[in-house]
Amino acid sequence: VQLQAFGGGLVQAGGSLRLSCAASGRTISSYRMGWFRQAPGKEREFVAAIQWSGDSTFHADSVKGRFTISRDNAKNTVYLQMNSLKREDTAVYYCAAGYKYSLGTNPSDFFSWGQGTQVTVSS
Repeated sequence: VQLQAFGGGLVQAGGSLRLSCAASGRTISSYRMGWFRQAPGKEREFVAAIQWSGDSTFHADSVKGRFTISRDNAKNTVYLQMNSLKREDTAVYYCAAGYKYSLGTNPSDFFSWGQGTQVTVSS
């Protein structure tokens, strides 16, 4: 499955952005989907994941209450709604496809990655 993330940009602190991840090649309905981010000089970190059915979601503590992951299997797309953005949210955001019944939050738990979209939060 090929993934393409888009929707990033420059936003002021306190603002909102919605990232989208469009899949092609295969339907994502059988995959767990996730979002990760990587800031300069830092390791890639887990942001959020959603199970294949959409009935369970997981969010990192750093974004809980501000970010929401969702999916529309009919559109083969995953979303990340980001509200109350902070400067420390600045990073390249990646979407990824994982195994159907996985519950892991490590990058190694996901097997297909999009190219990333830059999110920059200014003060």
